[in-house]
Amino acid sequence: MRFWLIALLSCFCASFLAAQSVDDTLLKQVIIFGRHGVRSPVLRNDLLNLASALQFPTFTDGSGAPLGSAVLTPNGGTIETLLGGYFRLWLTKEGLLTGNDSADANFVYFRANDTPLITLTAQAFAAGMLPAATVTVDTYTAPANDPLFAPVAAGVAVLDYPTAVAAVNGRLGNSPQSLASAYAAELALTRSVLFNYPVSQTPPPATPAGKTDVTDFTSDPITATAGNSTVPVGLGGFGHVTDAIDPFVMEYANALPDSEIGWGQLTAGGISQVFRLYDLFLDLEFRTPYLASVQSSNLASHIVRSLAQVSSGSLLAGALAKPTTKVIVLIASNTNITGLAGLLNLDWLLASYEADVSALSGALVFELRQSQSSGAYIVRVIYVAQTMDQLRNLTPLTLAAPPPSAPVFIPGCSIDNATFDCPLATFVRIANQVIDPHSADLVN
Repeated sequence: MRFWLIALLSCFCASFLAAQSVDDTLLKQVIIFGRHGVRSPVLRNDLLNLASALQFPTFTDGSGAPLGSAVLTPNGGTIETLLGGYFRLWLTKEGLLTGNDSADANFVYFRANDTPLITLTAQAFAAGMLPAATVTVDTYTAPANDPLFAPVAAGVAVLDYPTAVAAVNGRLGNSPQSLASAYAAELALTRSVLFNYPVSQTPPPATPAGKTDVTDFTSDPITATAGNSTVPVGLGGFGHVTDAIDPFVMEYANALPDSEIGWGQLTAGGISQVFRLYDLFLDLEFRTPYLASVQSSNLASHIVRSLAQVSSGSLLAGALAKPTTKVIVLIASNTNITGLAGLLNLDWLLASYEADVSALSGALVFELRQSQSSGAYIVRVIYVAQTMDQLRNLTPLTLAAPPPSAPVFIPGCSIDNATFDCPLATFVRIANQVIDPHSADLVN
């Protein structure tokens, strides 16, 4: 008797779980919040070369002419168009797009932070998503700052710099210099690449004549000091390390020859290890709770209100676009994605990357879905990014061969299913708990 009871319960549980796994939701709106594509390094080569034994490679345009600093590369544009094409396929499958680009364009809203790098990224993405349509990308014209992506510079939010410094110092045990020992392995690898010797060499060679060792914090210590609206907390010598390693991931993703990727010393895995330093820099500057609150509340407020606007069907102050808008594409920087993730306590992990990396061209995707059986609205969040090799190889993307994606758990909201669904009402409530109303406005 007991055996049959257990068997019966097992069948019931299996049927129940199978029923629970059926997705009866329809996608009503999607907000794609993406990072810019592959670019040239932020610093000019003459400055970068002061920290390296060999000359950094030159990034060029399609004709072979050198690119300026922080410029979208031709490969970067192609990568964005490939990604836009993938989203076109996915959104058509989900029923948000029809394949008629001219008609679909009426239901798509694009907005990008106002730098050529980011606006060109948005245009390249649009060329893949709506190839037969003319798409307008909304931007603020310099010298105006977009309050969505630069709320402090735009005057929407006020950053108290002493509090920002204290908040970062608090995360470092009031000892920023301790980062030198905590990340000794990453710094040793960085030095060996910059000065072109095996990391196993003992003792390591002296600094080449006329060069600066950015990993030596004796004369340029790691500190926490007041910064500015772009880099809120100055980290002293640690910031100079991130400047020096910035080109490596761009070299790989831009398909430079192997001999030019860290002068032949770095694979994708080595870049990932070195970039723990860069990722830490972003984490401290933008995920630190106080900094995330001030710098990302306005963006979060607009995203939340945009989702709520669609569910209500009525215009809502502080929302983006219109209630009938089906696709919102926002393009900005890794700093913006890192800050928003920090504010909402979002984490993800994709193969070939460290945890919570805001990868080149990667995107946080907020899906607003509605249950066909109950009518309830839910929020589903995923993180999507091409692998390092997909970037490097300009790999075509299809539904059968997509970029990797990971479901994102929303603390205090997600239920325990494969996609971490979150009731919209709960999402709005917990988001409003972390959004600082003094750092957000209701203006688009």
